[in-house]
Amino acid sequence: MATDTATALYLLDQLGARFGTKRMFGEYCLYRDGSPVALLCDDTLFVKDTSAGRAVLVEMIAVDLGPPYPGAKPHLRITPDSWDDSGWLRRVLDATALALPPPKPRRPRITR
Repeated sequence: MATDTATALYLLDQLGARFGTKRMFGEYCLYRDGSPVALLCDDTLFVKDTSAGRAVLVEMIAVDLGPPYPGAKPHLRITPDSWDDSGWLRRVLDATALALPPPKPRRPRITR
């Protein structure tokens, strides 16, 4: 089941201008300042598992790990009923983004 576009728009509205999405295979990748921090699959948010993100996450809910798709690494699963507290959700994603290494620069495309 693919994620509904309205779900992605609601999530972006909750998070603010520093966050964006890119549609991928019917699902979404969530970016903070250009760095991928989470996946939105089947209308559920899967945040990359970092100790910093996990520390903020346990303030509100029990940590639930699960893969966003078969064969993927386990991610921190946040269901839509926890998205209403935008400040808390933003803190989880900000902590995760700061704990991740910066994205590797892309090589320039070779044009012929």
